[in-house]
Amino acid sequence: MSLNKVPRQAMPCQDAAERATNFSEVALGYNAETAALEASRCLQCKKPLCRQGCPVEVLIPDFIKLITEKDFLGAAKKLKEKNNLPAVCGRVCPQESQCESKCVLGKKGDSVAIGRLERFIADYELSQGVADPEKVAPTGKKVAIIGGGPAGLTCAADLAKLGHSVTVFEALHVAGGVLMYGIPQFRLPKEVVQTEIENLKKLGVEIRTNMVVGKATSVDELMQQEGFDAVFIGTGAGLPYFMNIPGENLLGVYSANEFLTRSNLMKAYNFPEYATPTKVGRRVVVLGAGNVAMDASRTALRLGAEESIIVYRRSRDEMPARHEELEHAEEEGVKFQLLTNPVEIIGDENGVVKGMKCLRYELGEPDASGRRSPVPIPGSEFILDVDTVVVAIGQGPNPLVTKTTSGLELNRKGNIVADPESFATSKTGVFAGGDIVTGAATVILAMGAGKTAARAMDEYLKTK
Repeated sequence: MSLNKVPRQAMPCQDAAERATNFSEVALGYNAETAALEASRCLQCKKPLCRQGCPVEVLIPDFIKLITEKDFLGAAKKLKEKNNLPAVCGRVCPQESQCESKCVLGKKGDSVAIGRLERFIADYELSQGVADPEKVAPTGKKVAIIGGGPAGLTCAADLAKLGHSVTVFEALHVAGGVLMYGIPQFRLPKEVVQTEIENLKKLGVEIRTNMVVGKATSVDELMQQEGFDAVFIGTGAGLPYFMNIPGENLLGVYSANEFLTRSNLMKAYNFPEYATPTKVGRRVVVLGAGNVAMDASRTALRLGAEESIIVYRRSRDEMPARHEELEHAEEEGVKFQLLTNPVEIIGDENGVVKGMKCLRYELGEPDASGRRSPVPIPGSEFILDVDTVVVAIGQGPNPLVTKTTSGLELNRKGNIVADPESFATSKTGVFAGGDIVTGAATVILAMGAGKTAARAMDEYLKTK
């Protein structure tokens, strides 16, 4: 049997009916035998196109070859030459639209399951205990990283590997950013995130939590008074967008940020052991159809909702969520009310949500993004009976840091303007990357920005 005739190995998962009632991880991961079989499918191309699809430049064929040789710790070492958070990326990266989309096997069949192999190797290394990194000669340069999310942590790790003294300033009580507050436990266990962060600390990265830059201190103070030679801003997109329709202030309406932060970071799923009550009611509606909307709808079921419904103004084909997340949501019982858009949220005499007035839509011509524009159908109003509404239509930049930093150029949406090659901002010595620059995007793109910025910052620090 030729190697590319080996079928792509399925990811073992918890049974859908069972997992919809618990917060344990849905995908269970490959075992060593399955990983080696999947790795054997890799053609070891002389010009590996898969690498072109990886924002953090992982040496993909190299680490996969080591899996076929059963050298799992060697594969982990090779993987971590480029990726500082492999156990995270193996779980939440949209590999199907990145590295795997470039795989030669995918042209006539199924691409190599690169993401699943990455997760296997990262988990294997974590189970064996991660070796302490080699010590690097200090450069004497100090760097401040604002925001302990994927962009900031990647930038911090790469700079620490180059010998710079790195301090991460994180506003929340734990580092991790969206990995901790946004992505649910059943997709990304928080223990995995924290273990990866502990390993970054071994590189010498200092993490100061409960530090709200823009309140407790500012970028200018860090540079002028505390002697930091360079600053990286990676504060993400944590400001939720709303639809600005009547009734959004009623009790029972959440932003996806609040709903997921309560469940993930504040452990509402473990109430009453953790004092974070989250009322979901009998029927929950989630507005939006991206990964965040899928996370919120699946979380609602696990918190006890009888029905969880995605309301989306386009059709299934236009949904931005990953195919895998959409499938998992359907398997767990999430329902879909498509070509539908709310125009008003209705409350009872106590100001509590009881319903939602919606319009039916049809698809018109494609818009600037290439997706067909939804057009309302006149006279198609109807009322949905609903107890809880979660708004998951995107989020923008938190203005705390940007408004308190002098000389920082912003675009009309409030995102930082940064050079696409170096991620340098209009302020000398200040760099920025991730969602604060691009708007809400993926974990791996933020990590790619952190990696690129670290290289440019190293060059800048050498000139000081």
